[in-house]
Amino acid sequence: MFEILMYLFENYVHSEMEVVVDHDELTDELTRAGFHEQEINKALAWLERLAELQDSKDTPYLTQAAPVASFRVYTPEELARLDVQSRGFLMYLEQIGVLDFTTREMVIDRVMELDTPQFCLDDMKWVILMVLFNVPGREDAYSQMEDLLFEEPQGFMH
Repeated sequence: MFEILMYLFENYVHSEMEVVVDHDELTDELTRAGFHEQEINKALAWLERLAELQDSKDTPYLTQAAPVASFRVYTPEELARLDVQSRGFLMYLEQIGVLDFTTREMVIDRVMELDTPQFCLDDMKWVILMVLFNVPGREDAYSQMEDLLFEEPQGFMH
């Protein structure tokens, strides 16, 4: 499923192509690209849920004002999916202003819905990019995240 999300993001977001919105047409294209229909449906549902997360009545945690200083306590399931490096990266992105309370929760929500046995920091970066792309008014944060994703780090992050 994650491979399909990556394919869609790279082929539609990072290209000049017009986005295909017809579900059947998109499914056919992904099938021709070699993906299985069951995985395609899961990926499309994942993307639909990402769009729904912007609707605050469905996600009450998004309507709450972000605390000035907060500490995120992860559930056991989240700890199993997000390793120390991934959680540290989320904290780092909050500290530099790429993520805020709302977008952090959206990222965690989308990570937990991924149907993949292996999940690493590089995968997390792509999920963050997908989330930021879908949040209006976060163009600067998206640009910063793109830079973090595609540039090779030099030295230590802190």
